Amino acid sequence: MEQQSEQRIEYLKGTTTVGLVCENGVVLGTDSRATAGQEIASKEAKKLYKITDRIGVTVAGSVGDTQALVRNIRAESRYYHRSRETPIRVGAAAKLTTNLFRSSGLFPYLAILLMGGVDSTGPSLYILSLDGSRIEEKMVSTGSGSQVAYGLLEAEYEEGLGVDEGLSLTANALNSAIERDIATGNEIRVATVTEEGYKELSSDQIKKLTE
Repeated sequence: MEQQSEQRIEYLKGTTTVGLVCENGVVLGTDSRATAGQEIASKEAKKLYKITDRIGVTVAGSVGDTQALVRNIRAESRYYHRSRETPIRVGAAAKLTTNLFRSSGLFPYLAILLMGGVDSTGPSLYILSLDGSRIEEKMVSTGSGSQVAYGLLEAEYEEGLGVDEGLSLTANALNSAIERDIATGNEIRVATVTEEGYKELSSDQIKKLTE
């Protein structure tokens, strides 16, 4: 049992995710490499998800756990919308997620999420951890390449940054992590969440951001 737990926790050691609150929205980004110990398990891992039209998440951790969490968050968000006849707010979705973490008991979800979106209060961003914590941030990075990403983010991020500027900064921070961290790699994935909704950029659009 102990060996199995150690093997699962190894999934938490790789990847890099970035989240930024901008003037009129949120930018979320990840790489696409999944690692299992010293092995590259996948070069096209999905770590960026739409939860609702105005909420998105990045995920890091055990693949099965993160997929289960995303399914549950989506289902609970739909139920909230139907029962209350209003879309769930970002803060409420973040709270719901921490409840899911805490309810897992002796078999916790091995995952760390960045949840960002836009509602009537404006754009907001939360880091949600396997211990059930919920911390609101303006700029955050997680994962093994986060120290490299923070080198650029700390120097260039300012509150009130436009979404276009946030896209460029996120892509370049992830690109820096890919160049310096062996557990971060392959493709960059980036999405925006604004009043117009959740939108993932194409590979060609992302390449232009890092040229």
